Amino acid sequence: MTEQENIEKRRGVTRRDFLKYASASVGIAAGTLAITSSLSNAVPQSKPSNPTDYIHGIHPLGTAAASQTVGGRTPMDFLTDFYTVPKDPVTGERVFNFEASFQPITVARDVQFPAWTFSGPSPRDPMVPGPTLRCSEGDKVLLKFHNGDQHPHTIHLHGIHPADADGVFEVRNPGQTYDYKLTAEPFGLFPYHCHVMPVKKHIAKGLYGAFIIDPVDSMGTVTRPPADREMVMVMNGFDVDFDGENEFYSINGIANYYLDNPIQIRVGELVRIYLVNMTEFDPVNSFHLHGNMFRLYRSGTRFDPTATFDRNTSRPLDDRVKEWLYRDAFAEVADVVFLGQGERAILEFIPKYTGKFLFHAHQSEFVELGWTGLFNVV
Repeated sequence: MTEQENIEKRRGVTRRDFLKYASASVGIAAGTLAITSSLSNAVPQSKPSNPTDYIHGIHPLGTAAASQTVGGRTPMDFLTDFYTVPKDPVTGERVFNFEASFQPITVARDVQFPAWTFSGPSPRDPMVPGPTLRCSEGDKVLLKFHNGDQHPHTIHLHGIHPADADGVFEVRNPGQTYDYKLTAEPFGLFPYHCHVMPVKKHIAKGLYGAFIIDPVDSMGTVTRPPADREMVMVMNGFDVDFDGENEFYSINGIANYYLDNPIQIRVGELVRIYLVNMTEFDPVNSFHLHGNMFRLYRSGTRFDPTATFDRNTSRPLDDRVKEWLYRDAFAEVADVVFLGQGERAILEFIPKYTGKFLFHAHQSEFVELGWTGLFNVV
């Protein structure tokens, strides 16, 4: 018996045991999970919510129903919700308001998790991941942080900024506030997260999100070529029994959500995905797209402004896709990308065919534990 098997035997219940049990009732008590049904005696779900639950051996927990939300919003809401604010007419700053708080969230059917969350002004209620900040390169940013939780927290933004805006030593205790002042640079895609020790606990509990800085010219015009559809996907996991291993994996907070609720896109559209990996306890996560190839811009800090085409052209779609794929000398062309924690990339693709196409982690265990979705191309 291997050392890992010995460890799992001592635990009694491993994350793979969660595949067998669907009716474990998980409650919140005193800020910790109370699993009120014995996992060893739990009754499996009798019927999956959708025939597609069996695709790639999807686990019998199925997916959370569309009516279930993460802190008041669904992952579909999060997908295209960019937290932007106008410049203050007096200071010229873009002022973002953030709060950390405790929030029970649904991470799979009948499974709740006692999360620590970031939120912005309504409708950006507390959820995991936190709101997607968005501004332009060179913007003066004021991030006003309030700690509404019962634990100390900070906000650490990746990118270039002064030391007093780094979110490491600016720890705020319950009820305290802090103003992070910085100039948004460089352009690209960045994560943010709490940096209070132990960092892995604060990330595993849900304190993270994405920060997009758009490239602009001297007139303030965004120079990254426009996309027909833009969406944010944050890869994450949930350790619901606090044993240092994830029992569920997801995109944007609910296991298999996009399997029951496919993302609608169209043939010929330029689709841009802002992909961030904030998975704790696993060294890497991955993204695989079926039936398509994407251009890959790691960190989002490079792009080819000339890699465009006339969308009114009468040329066959096949030629348009070929031109789009191979014209850009800066981007990789792939259908799988692996990212370590904190790594991110911008993915762009143009669907050529109609139909349902899977996207999922290319680690089978992650797929079985909830990291799967569908694009419905029309």
